[in-house]
Amino acid sequence: VQLQAFGGGLVQAGGSLRLSCAASGSIFGINDMGWYRQAPGKQRELVAKITFAGISTYTDSLKDRFTISRDNAGPTVDLQMNNLKPEDTGVYYCIVAWLGDDFWGQGTLVTVSS
Repeated sequence: VQLQAFGGGLVQAGGSLRLSCAASGSIFGINDMGWYRQAPGKQRELVAKITFAGISTYTDSLKDRFTISRDNAGPTVDLQMNNLKPEDTGVYYCIVAWLGDDFWGQGTLVTVSS
């Protein structure tokens, strides 16, 4: 499974960004898809994940501003981020679960200026 993530960039506080991640290769059998992030000097943390059936889970502190969605035809997983804050700055990684293993994308940088 190969993952290609895009959509990061520089945005002012209060702005929005939409991240997308496309899976290719051996995509049959992909189950959960999701996003993690890693802020400078901090550990990687879960942002949100979504099952094949479309059931989503969020880190509590983000669920009011972030929305995860997926298209199983791609498959792709998107993350809509609204009302961004400087503390949302970091590298965002997409992840997919495939036949019991996790596969990570290369990461896309999100920078939120105050």
